[in-house]
Amino acid sequence: MGAAHQTPEVSAHRRRRFDVRVVPHRRRSAFRLRDWRMRTKLAAVLIIPSVAFLVMAGVQAQSLVGRASTLGDFAAQVTVGEEITYLVHMLQQERDRTAGELPVLRASADEAGRAAMLGSLQQYRDATDDAMRALREVAEPVAEADPAWRDTYSVASQAVQQVEYIRGVMATVVLSDDTILGNYHRAIEGLLALLAQPTPGNDRPELADAVLRYVQFARAKDSSARVRAEVYAAARDSGYSADGGARLAELRARQLTALGVFRITATNGQVARYDEMTVNPVFAATAELEDRAIAQIAAGRLVLTGGQWWEASDNRHELLRQYEAEVLAEAVQQAQAASTTQLRQTLLLIGAIITVLLVAVLISVLVGRSLARSIRLLRSQALRIAQVELPEALARLRSVSGGVPPIEVSPAVVRSLDEIGELAEAFVAVHRSAVGVAVEQANMRRNVNAMFVNLARRSQVLVERQLELLDDLEREEGDPDQLENLFKLDHLAARMRRNDESLLVLAGTESTRRWNRPIGLGAVLLAASAEIEQYQRVRHEAVADLHVVGHAVGELVHLLAELLENATAFSRPDTVVQVMARFEGHGAVIEIADQGIGMTETALAEANAVLASPPAADVAAVERMGLFVVSHLAARHGIEVRLHGGVGGLVARIRLPGALLAAAPAPSVDPVSAPRIPGGMTAHQGGRPGPVELPVAGRRPTTVPRQTHPVRAETVLAPAAAVPAGGGGGWWSREGPSGAVPTTGVGQPAPPTVPVTAGTNARGLPMRVPMAQLSSVSQPARPEQQRPVRHDPDPDAVGGMLSKLYSGVRRAEAEETMQIPVQPSGVWNEGGPR
Repeated sequence: MGAAHQTPEVSAHRRRRFDVRVVPHRRRSAFRLRDWRMRTKLAAVLIIPSVAFLVMAGVQAQSLVGRASTLGDFAAQVTVGEEITYLVHMLQQERDRTAGELPVLRASADEAGRAAMLGSLQQYRDATDDAMRALREVAEPVAEADPAWRDTYSVASQAVQQVEYIRGVMATVVLSDDTILGNYHRAIEGLLALLAQPTPGNDRPELADAVLRYVQFARAKDSSARVRAEVYAAARDSGYSADGGARLAELRARQLTALGVFRITATNGQVARYDEMTVNPVFAATAELEDRAIAQIAAGRLVLTGGQWWEASDNRHELLRQYEAEVLAEAVQQAQAASTTQLRQTLLLIGAIITVLLVAVLISVLVGRSLARSIRLLRSQALRIAQVELPEALARLRSVSGGVPPIEVSPAVVRSLDEIGELAEAFVAVHRSAVGVAVEQANMRRNVNAMFVNLARRSQVLVERQLELLDDLEREEGDPDQLENLFKLDHLAARMRRNDESLLVLAGTESTRRWNRPIGLGAVLLAASAEIEQYQRVRHEAVADLHVVGHAVGELVHLLAELLENATAFSRPDTVVQVMARFEGHGAVIEIADQGIGMTETALAEANAVLASPPAADVAAVERMGLFVVSHLAARHGIEVRLHGGVGGLVARIRLPGALLAAAPAPSVDPVSAPRIPGGMTAHQGGRPGPVELPVAGRRPTTVPRQTHPVRAETVLAPAAAVPAGGGGGWWSREGPSGAVPTTGVGQPAPPTVPVTAGTNARGLPMRVPMAQLSSVSQPARPEQQRPVRHDPDPDAVGGMLSKLYSGVRRAEAEETMQIPVQPSGVWNEGGPR
């Protein structure tokens, strides 16, 4: 783990969490068509033609609606023409009658005569007023729709009101006949102008001819009525005025002109009916009587009486009124039919537009929905494969320790035969190829791991044999210089063994060193300190009275040793590394603080990321093996390891879960077998111990006991895991518990004297069992369901052995220098505090 203080590179194979949002490689712009989402593009393909169609159809529909509205207004105005012609007829009756009574009104001297004369006009005036009220009722709604028609109606209405005013002053104010009759003429002309106001438009000439027909006939009828008024006034006045003949000729000319225009624009049926009316005896008699009366004007003779002429002319006027109403009714029917037809066509066209639009939208939605569904399914499958299935498959293939499991590739979710379906099949093919490549890499990685395991096992066997040989040489060596070199070789061999175990960890193999009973946390920390080269710089400031389950002791020692070695390697040689352990929550917290060079914030975050999520073994793992080994060991046992920046150094905080802690076993019967810290305090005693100093290998002793050996992890933990009275062994190997395995002089299981074989092969040669001669190889000892009462190992055993070794080294140094070192007051030594 020596490279933990350097800037680490986060592995590119780290698994990412599934997220449906895909981060684009560049910023998306709403103004670039190629950056639009597929849903937006499909909506644009659907909306733009629909909007264009709606615009064109709207223009056409607006034109049709305007035409229908125009025809509707036209039909309403033509329908009002019935009330207009009726009011004109009543005004004509009142005017003609008034023209005959004016001479009598002037000739009458008494008031009674005038009153009688005005009384004879009252019935005509009442009929005119009723007709005017009827016109106002139907004309007001029509006037709101058409401003031009409303203006003409206002002019006509004011003219009719002027007639009402003339009525009131006729008996009191002296007015001329032209003034009185002129108001009637203006009112009638205004109503005839209002009658001619309806306009169907330039594209409906037949309707314009219909209006022209009844308007011209109404003018011809009015000319005939004025002729009647002139003749009636002359008959009542017993003579004609001087200009009476000229007016009669002008009125007859107007009548003939209007009738000529009418006959030109009228239909054949209307002309035929008019001809039939003219041959009617009543009509013919009145016409003959009118011709004779006009012929006598020039001679100045009077051939008619007032009553006779009024009766004859009134019958003819009623016939003209009936024919006028018939022509107008035909025009109203024609206008209403045209308006209804236009409205029906407009509604049909609008309905057809809406239907076509709905069908087009429905088809577009169905096609777009199918396309969008295929794209959505393809996108979902792509995201699921890229961010869930493929990473999970790669993670499964990276974590396999045995055979490579079969990886199923889901089929394409899009079953269509279009380009999207082909794209889905191509993507599945790519997925299948990626899985195939991952399987090949997994097989290759498995083979490489097997090579690592095989080489590590072979190296372990050689290192163990080297350590046994060093033990023998150290026991028999008396030369201090040679013994110092042997101690150095001993430490180098121990470190080589830890490197082999690191290779096994990276290869995914469990540790071979296990215990079947709990070990004190203090002993575990001492064993981890004994695994590093600069163990004399480690100071155990405060260690809680806790115990670790046996099956995790070996790998926990490995993890702590890597952290301690990193702390000592990246700090000055004259500083110490402080180790503290305390109970916190439901677990334990171990803190390793150094006074080294520290790490930058970026490097610290990257190192903690590696510790939180162990990556796969690669070149970076070889370059920074300690960091990766700690990450894998921590993940294997649920241990949380975090690096924090301390004051002038680094603090590694290790949080042990409650599952790794166990109750203290029963104490050992051999008090000497427990590891004792120099100064008399064991690693398992309570309280705050003094600074821990392990025996230092490599010093120049002069006289060293022949049984003194360098301290290793198994040397520290073997007495701590000593079997209590009546109990089983602490070590577990391939042959069973240690009670059935012979041991060497240092407490280690001796290798079997006869090589262990696994039978013979086809040629009759014996087959070797790998690692059968490895003395420290043991099988995992799982805790039983009902845990028996375990005894805490006697700490004095380990402490006594370490104290003897330490005192021997110190005596050898004292004998060589011929000086007796005196420690300052309050410092711990072999005999206790001074």
